[in-house]
Amino acid sequence: MDEGKRRLKPTNSEIGILQVLWGRGPGTVREVHDELAKTREIGYTTVLKLMQIMLEKGLLTRDEQVRGHVYRPTEAQDSAKRNLAGDLIDRAFGGSAHDLVMHALTAKRSTLQELAEIRQLLDELEAKVD
Repeated sequence: MDEGKRRLKPTNSEIGILQVLWGRGPGTVREVHDELAKTREIGYTTVLKLMQIMLEKGLLTRDEQVRGHVYRPTEAQDSAKRNLAGDLIDRAFGGSAHDLVMHALTAKRSTLQELAEIRQLLDELEAKVD
């Protein structure tokens, strides 16, 4: 991403496009549209416009060397999720990761596997504090 471009947060629609590209790898507008259209009604021109905006915002890069421009996210999925979580913690939870976690765990039931992974992460983080 150019240093001149500001880092802008993706909208919900843009996150949907990023999830497709993170899941399948780089793709054309047609490929992204076809994937999104499996789960919701969305027009090709809407996806095209969103991806053009995402390119301008620095969320995507575009390879113009191939026929049917190929787009790819500028940020890895884990990094983007960390940034979004940090932004959510700041904006909705007054900077409290504790409040975010407590609300997240009570808002939706977790599987035993997920709870075990959360416990393991907590154990690892606790060991670093000691």
